[in-house]
Order: sequence, then C-alpha cells, then structure tokens
Amino acid sequence: MPNSLTGGQAPRPTLDTVGLVNRSLGNAGTRSSGWVPGPTYLTPTPAGTSSSAPALEEGDMDPWALPQLKDTGQSWKELSVAGRLLRVAIGFLKACGLLGSLYIFICSLDILSSAFQLLGSEVAGDIFKDSVVLSNPVAGLVIGVLVTVLVQSSSTSSSIVVSMVASKLLTVRASVPIIMGVNVGTSITSTLVSMAQSGDRDEFRRAFGGSAVHGIFNWLTVLILLPLESAVAPLETLSTLALDAASLQPGGHAPDILKVLTRPLTHLIVQLDTDAITSSATGNATNSSLIKRWCGTRGPTTTGNSSNCGAATLGPCPERNSSATMEQLPCHHLFAGTTLTDLAVGFILLAASLLVLCTCLILIVKLLNSMLRGRVAQAVRTVINADFPFPFGWLSGYLAILVGAGLTFVLQSSSVFTAAIVPLLGVGVISLERVYPLLLGSNIGTTTTALLAALASPSNTLLSAIQVALIHFFFNLAGILLWYMVPVLRLPIPLAKRFGDLTARYRWVAVAYLLLSFLLLPLAAFGLSLAGDTVLAAVGGPLVALVLLVALVNVLQRQRPAWLPRPLRSWAWLPLWLRSLEPWDRLLSRCCPCRACSPPQAAAKEAHCYDNPEILASQQL
Repeated sequence: MPNSLTGGQAPRPTLDTVGLVNRSLGNAGTRSSGWVPGPTYLTPTPAGTSSSAPALEEGDMDPWALPQLKDTGQSWKELSVAGRLLRVAIGFLKACGLLGSLYIFICSLDILSSAFQLLGSEVAGDIFKDSVVLSNPVAGLVIGVLVTVLVQSSSTSSSIVVSMVASKLLTVRASVPIIMGVNVGTSITSTLVSMAQSGDRDEFRRAFGGSAVHGIFNWLTVLILLPLESAVAPLETLSTLALDAASLQPGGHAPDILKVLTRPLTHLIVQLDTDAITSSATGNATNSSLIKRWCGTRGPTTTGNSSNCGAATLGPCPERNSSATMEQLPCHHLFAGTTLTDLAVGFILLAASLLVLCTCLILIVKLLNSMLRGRVAQAVRTVINADFPFPFGWLSGYLAILVGAGLTFVLQSSSVFTAAIVPLLGVGVISLERVYPLLLGSNIGTTTTALLAALASPSNTLLSAIQVALIHFFFNLAGILLWYMVPVLRLPIPLAKRFGDLTARYRWVAVAYLLLSFLLLPLAAFGLSLAGDTVLAAVGGPLVALVLLVALVNVLQRQRPAWLPRPLRSWAWLPLWLRSLEPWDRLLSRCCPCRACSPPQAAAKEAHCYDNPEILASQQL
C-alpha cells in the first residue's frame, strides 16, 4: 500500500484489506470515527490513555522476533545473462567490502584499547598500589571493573594481577574479587558497539539487549559468588586443588592468529610497552612513557674509537678489546619520535578510533542488510539458530557455548567476538536466545587463552599465573552452572529484553546504564571503601537491601498480588517521577539539543487516511 496520496486521490481498497480491517475492528471493539480530509498520523499515546494504533502496530507482533528480510529485487530466473553477471560482481564487491570493514573494525578496536591504556595507565597503576584497599572484597571488585574499563583489555588487567601476586604484593584471596571485576569490565566493549545502531528502534532494541545480557550475566554471577568467596573461598580452594593435581611446565604458547593479521596495520600507527603498566603497579617503573621508541636490538657490537674505525667514527665499531653492547633499533610507527605526552596521544587515538569504529560498524550493518535478503537470510538463520531434533534440542545451547569458546580461542579476544556478534543480532540474523550461550562460551574461551598464556610465564611467576587463570575459568564456569543449566534460571535473557525495550523507547537509558554500571556506581563503591568497611556496610547495606526489596515487590505484584498488603499492590501512591521514566524523558528532551535523547522517529509511524482502519471501515465500497 503506498505511503502518500498521488494526484489527490486515494486508491480503492481491496476486499482482502477490508476483511483484515473488519477482523481488526472486531477484535478491538466498536469505535466512533469520521472521515477527515488529509493524512492522519499514528502517534504514541501517553500513559493512562487508550488508542487502537499501538495495538495494531505492536499488539500481535513480538518486537524480539527476527524480522523478515525480504528480497525486493528480481529473482535469479528473471535476470538476463548480463544481469546475472552484474549481480555476481556486486555480491563479490559487497563481500570484499564486508571483510575489509570487519578488518578495519577489529584494528580500530585494538587502537581504541591502546588509546584507553595511554589515558588511564598511570591511574590504573596507582589504583593497584594500595594494598590496604585491595584487601576489601568490594573494593577489589570495583578496582577490577575500573581498571579494565580504563585500559580496555582484560588481558592487561589480568597480567597486572599476576605480577602483583608473584611479587607478594597481593594474596591469592585478595586477587579473586579483582578477577571478578575484570570479567565484568570486559563487557563494556559490546555495549559501546551497540550504541552505533541507535538510529533504528528495533535494531537498537536487539543490539543493546544482546550487549546487556553479557553484563547482566556477569553482575548476577558476582552477586552470588562474591559473598560466597568472602565466606568460604570456593574459587581459591578449587584453583589450589587443580594446581596441586597438575604437573605444569613452562614453555607453552597461546596461538596469536588475530594479532598476526592486525599487527601490520596497528603497529604502523602506535606501539605500546604494556609491561610499563605492570611495572607501575609493582613499583618498578623505569619509563615514564608507554609509547615504544625502541623496538629491537642489533649486536653484539663494541663501543669506542680505534684505529680501525677512524678518528671521525663515533658509536659502535668492531674492536676486540672494547666492551660489547647491544645497539637499539628505533620503532617505525606514527608516534615513534613524537614530543606529545601520552595523554595527548591518547586523546588523538581515542577520537580517531571511535570515528573509524562507528564508520566501519555502520558500513557492516548496511552491507549485512543488503546481503542478507530472501533465501540467503533464511539459510543463514537456519544454520545459526538451528536446534537438534527432539529429544536432543537442549544440546543446541551447549554446542553454541563450545562454538563461542572455540571462536574466542581462535580470535584471541572476547571483545572482538562480542563486538562482532552485536551487529548480527541488531540486523536480525541471530536471536537473543542463541546469542546468550555464544557469549557464555566467549567467557570460557578467553580463560582458556589466559591459561595457555600463563604457561608461557617465567618459572618464578608460573604458579601464580596459572592459579589466577584457573580462578577466572572457575568463575565463568560457575556462572554457567548458575544461570544456564536450569532453563528457569536463565534470568539474564528476560532482564536484557526489559532493558532493550526501555532503550527502544528512551535512548538515554542506554547511556545511563553505561555510566552507572561501569563508572558512577563503581566509583561510589570505591569511595565508600576508602572510608572503611564500617562506612561501606552502613551505606551500601541498606541501599542493596532496598533494591532487593523493590525487586521482590515488583515480582509479587505481577505474580502473587494477594500476598502483599493493599498499599504495596501498586506504586500509584508514589510520585510520578519515582515510578515512571516519562518525567525524566521530558526533562532530558528539553535539555538535549536537537532532541538527541528523544525516542527515535521510527516510534511514530505515519499512516494516511486510507491506511487507517477506522476511516477505511467507515467508507462505502
């Protein structure tokens, strides 16, 4: 049906359309209406009012269902030989563009991580120096989150913990909450990637829900295991038993497939000395800058002047009686000889990498939308979302966990894997129920690579590195046992859908979630932990109890309202700003320029008079 009037005349409705309208009106009830010249528009209705438009728009459709990506072009049989050759050539160019965009996207993630390390390396090192604060489990958890957010690399954060444990600056028990925080902080990358799809309401709902399910899983696991670890230390005990049962030898190396592909490009832009962050945390810092200036040595050579070198020759020269030295080779990257500070270079790389990252992500989404049409989309969906036949359908999720672990093991980066999954979820290729086990497998995959990397550690730090890697592995394995083994307990999925629905209506909720989960709340908890355990318990305890009580009342209001006292069966007695986001949305809509925080325009779909079922039913055929 067209979307605009042509020549001032509306097309005559067909019998199928009228039958559909009559059925819709029969389900919605009898309403009075009259014909109004000109177009009418379906707009969202405020809370407390009723309208037939939202019911017709979303009433019978699940917003989380995979969309139908229909092929609007000609079929293959209808094309001529030249048309078929042109389609093949265009498809090949699109595939090359998709692979190229994905490659630049992965490289920009690496540069983004380098930018965050330059911006937050000194802060990250200083945070780890205070061993008194680290002895507090809550403070250790918050420090793990903040440091991973600052350096954008769970591997760097884990290496700092390993070095501190090996240097006796940190005990194994104190390192467990930090490892939990590292696991939470690494989920921020997929959340940042999902923000690039905020232009389309449905795509943003799915993309943000997929990124949120990862963070929700990590936070729920922390809420269960952190008190348990503080009480009886099960993760430390399990890692110690596994370490005692295994006979380990140093010398293993983790595969580095992805770095081999991206290093030729990223090393032309910037190279960092990541050991400087670890040295800063352990108090052995020797270099004030993270930017590498020397990338190798040549030698051995000798220094000094001799008759063989000539009187005018300075520096290294071959002489048997002189002292042997190693000549350092300069690095060849964009910032090798720069006079800028690390902070200035970090801001430059941050702005450039975010620009390239968003551009590549938009290109990837557009190319996926244009390529995944008709039979191609159906084939891809069938393969990715397929289940085993009854009675082995429950094995499909566990196979997805293995696939996620294997792909993360090959890519050597859980951030890259999750960032690549989010756009696919946004365009509707993969469902949230299938993304969930893939992300859980990614958590397992990144711990297996950490185990192999720990095997390559020197003999003096081998046991500490292995035990920290085992703690990380057991933490994620316990999370799978808690929140995936029993289907009823897969709470991250409905919670992520709730967050996705909220962000589809209020886009600023995504920014609020990002700031609260990974910055403001961790900073507040860290500040309270500095004041002491008593202050932290006195302030944080009642707040946590209040949040749990509100969540319990909300569940009982939906499931068992008769169990509650009459005043608690609804929140109508509270002020509107305490029980609804509408006042906050109106406030932010006035404050934000260009209505950047208002709901997407797709929320108000246009429908002309001949698309309105009430108008259509009132006319005579």
